[in-house]
Amino acid sequence: MNPARILIVDDEAAALKNLTHLLRKEGYEITACQSGAAGLKALQQHEFDLILTDLRMKGVDGMALLRRAKEVQPECEVIVITGHATLDSAVEAMKDGAFHYIAKPYRLDEVRQVVKAALEVVLLKRENRDLKRRIEGYEGSLNIVTQDAAMLRLLDTARQIGPTDCNVLVTGESGTGKELLARYLHTHSDRAGGRQGGTFVAVNCGALQEELLANELFGHEKGAFTGAERQKRGLIEMAEAGTLFLDEITEMSPAMQVKLLRVLQERELLRVGGTEPVAIDVRFIAATNRDLQESVANGRFRADLFFRLNVVNLALPPLRERRDDVPLLALYFLKKFAQAMGKPVADLAPDALRLLNRYDYPGNVRELANLIERGVALARGQALELAHLPESLKNLSVRIAAPVGADLHSLEKNEAAYIAQVLEYTGGNRNQAADILGIDRVSLWRRIKRYGLE
Repeated sequence: MNPARILIVDDEAAALKNLTHLLRKEGYEITACQSGAAGLKALQQHEFDLILTDLRMKGVDGMALLRRAKEVQPECEVIVITGHATLDSAVEAMKDGAFHYIAKPYRLDEVRQVVKAALEVVLLKRENRDLKRRIEGYEGSLNIVTQDAAMLRLLDTARQIGPTDCNVLVTGESGTGKELLARYLHTHSDRAGGRQGGTFVAVNCGALQEELLANELFGHEKGAFTGAERQKRGLIEMAEAGTLFLDEITEMSPAMQVKLLRVLQERELLRVGGTEPVAIDVRFIAATNRDLQESVANGRFRADLFFRLNVVNLALPPLRERRDDVPLLALYFLKKFAQAMGKPVADLAPDALRLLNRYDYPGNVRELANLIERGVALARGQALELAHLPESLKNLSVRIAAPVGADLHSLEKNEAAYIAQVLEYTGGNRNQAADILGIDRVSLWRRIKRYGLE
């Protein structure tokens, strides 16, 4: 990375020399000017990351230099230094966009710290600008927003297997985007607007009781039960020539697992109350946030069904392992929600972005989207500020993985502990806990029952 470029302007030769020496020792590239007029000329000829200027100078003073800098190089930050500090001049400088106001005599450590903080803001603003350009490429089509190397490799694999008809198992924590990846697979297959032109149909296996799920998946014949006044096609038939996405597959009861296995093996189904099999042409994509092999080992999931579904496994990493994606996703959601709400919010304040970068996101991408949506709703100006993020976020950084050297637990034990932690955090509010966990209330209720958390 190239060293930061700093312009120092002071009509006092000794002060100019001292600041130049101090900041060159820090590794910065320095341009030194002994008048405001010379500073303006340098500003027209070169780009700078930061300007340190004296306030009172003959001819062109520090305020004139500040205002001109904000016109011609708006991303550049300006620090005003003066030996004649007054409250009025400080307020005026800050209103005109100064990053900081330092009174002489100053401490060297103070200057170092303020310069470092200002350059960090400049870097964040430029990253925001570059990220805004990048997210333009995600408009108008189904794309997964990422610049993470592991995610890009995963998407490359998805594009390769998309045109095949093999079943796929998508794994990952809640909120990582399993359904989005399933849709991505469908759009890169021949079943999406191609020779077959089928649709994408999704069902949450954990949101329905067994009888309702059977009716939703397989449909029913007229008279199959009280109230069945006409024949109904199920979701599997509705996905004909397309893709059926089975989310939370581990929540499916043993009896339903047997029925699904038969569909996968025979490529046909029986509607509820029916006797004639119905042939189907459907690609199946299943998803879970659990360790399915462990569920097979403890008898909660059929091994034969697992092998039928797990032809290809795509494992989505949690957001805490995709740190480079946080600012990109944050700006993507910022633009999305600002447009949806008709608000002019277009930027993330540097301190807000810093906080978002530090957070662990137990709810993954879905939680980040919720935070940005909330922030946009509260924002009144053009930027989402730190004050628009939840106060709890500033004190909460949840890590669910065991520390190095500690006893490692199964995914289910980790999940039980994490659910208990979230319930404690929400004061037992299950609706709020379900939102943070990225699951519906019924799925949360089942997990609470399973782990004895009541």
